[in-house]
Amino acid sequence: MSLRLFNTMGRTLQEFEPVKKDFVGFYGCGPTVYNYAHIGNLRAYVFLDVLDKTLSYLGYDIKHVMNITDVGHLTGDSDEGDDKMVKTAEERHQSVLEVAQFYTDAFMKDIDALNIRHPDVICKATEHIDDMIALIKKLEENGHTYMAGGNLYFDISTYPDYGKLANLDLSKLIAGKGKRKEVVIDENKRNPGDFVLWFTKSKFENQAMTWDSPWGRGYPGWHIECSAMSMKYLGKHIDIHTGGIDHVPVHHTNEIAQSEGSFTEAERKEGPWVKYWMHNEFLILEGGKMSKSSGHFITLQTELPAEKGFSLTSKGFAPLDYRFFLLGGHYRKPLIFSMDALESAKNGRAALNERVAKLIKKAEQAENLKLKIENYEEILSEIAKNLGETENLKRFRNGLENDLATPVALSALQKASNGKGQKASEALAEIYKMDKVISLSVIENAITIAEKQAEESKSQTDDHAGDPEAAEITALVEQRTAAKKAKDFATADKIRDELAARGITIIDTPQGPAWKRS
Repeated sequence: MSLRLFNTMGRTLQEFEPVKKDFVGFYGCGPTVYNYAHIGNLRAYVFLDVLDKTLSYLGYDIKHVMNITDVGHLTGDSDEGDDKMVKTAEERHQSVLEVAQFYTDAFMKDIDALNIRHPDVICKATEHIDDMIALIKKLEENGHTYMAGGNLYFDISTYPDYGKLANLDLSKLIAGKGKRKEVVIDENKRNPGDFVLWFTKSKFENQAMTWDSPWGRGYPGWHIECSAMSMKYLGKHIDIHTGGIDHVPVHHTNEIAQSEGSFTEAERKEGPWVKYWMHNEFLILEGGKMSKSSGHFITLQTELPAEKGFSLTSKGFAPLDYRFFLLGGHYRKPLIFSMDALESAKNGRAALNERVAKLIKKAEQAENLKLKIENYEEILSEIAKNLGETENLKRFRNGLENDLATPVALSALQKASNGKGQKASEALAEIYKMDKVISLSVIENAITIAEKQAEESKSQTDDHAGDPEAAEITALVEQRTAAKKAKDFATADKIRDELAARGITIIDTPQGPAWKRS
């Protein structure tokens, strides 16, 4: 099997063929940094991370670009409402740039906690105003714009393919009868679906951040930044563009129009701006998708006032419990979130770590393989080189190549953790390879568990120091354990009763049986 991805453009599963052989340039819509990211937002970035790491796992050289929106994103995606950044700055009594930096830092802490690799390029909208102006000039030269009421608009009637990503009917959009809802009527627009490329003072008299432009002092519309920055860092024809499913009807539809509207005739002949469009579905709560506008939402690790929400860490969950939960669902399917479901994910991840810790102990006892945090990568990567493609690794690869089917990939990792039918070292090398994509820090966590268990075992041994019967009692406890494993419960019970008569109590612990004198 080769990599197949579901392309929103056309709504089909397609074999992936990059624009340039062995190189993949892709762009993912980043956050608007006016508030903390909620866990629904973070689903998009875990999906992006899986895509990033899958491409690397499959041998592609990649360049991953993500924007940070710190200007121009209004509370409504269709040019209506207030500027989100300005609104928060006023509420916090800070400058817009201070707000942007604060929430950018919080976002980066979240993605670090989720083991998400940082994109190769992270670009801020405010640092690319000149690029946006240059792109808008090309649109103006190509006859796609008009000035009205102090704002520069994109005229969707000049781009015949407008709406193709979302299966929108251009003739109906021009007439104002399309499927897309227009909440606010802008009398300056020739067509209800037209969108602003550049705002001037006619939008907000006291806009915090403005720049000089050929159309007057003002600021860019939200959509233009992604087109300008993606083309700056990836060129005119890129392989993949990602985002949430809610971006399809407006934001990404507008991006396509303005990007391809800037093309020369020669550039149009070379192909579309984006070859593959990929979109993740919503995280669903009771009552619908999570939204910051509701005033109550769930963060990963940032504490909120009780009336505004809570964090998962405050409820006893680790960030990687949430990553494990997300990987259990396919990115294109709505994922229903509940605390019970997350509790199940937490227990599942803990059980996985415990199984791998047993493999680490087995590898040490049977193969003298002593894994430590500081050496496991070197040791396991060397073993992995000689593995070839095992059944587990084949299942893992097939899952990823089938449109990033993480539930299948995760099940392959779970099976490897059982270690059946192979050396413990080989199972650990498989897990090491798979976790390059799954990114649950499985080996590191398991090493920590194994070291803690060894320390506790040593402590128990020290507790029996000086007891003349310690060696005999320990041997009997081990015989009882072996009998239980062999389902010889009569022998196990006989040993237990014999020890009890001698005043010995056996305690079953996660690390195995221990004993103490009554």
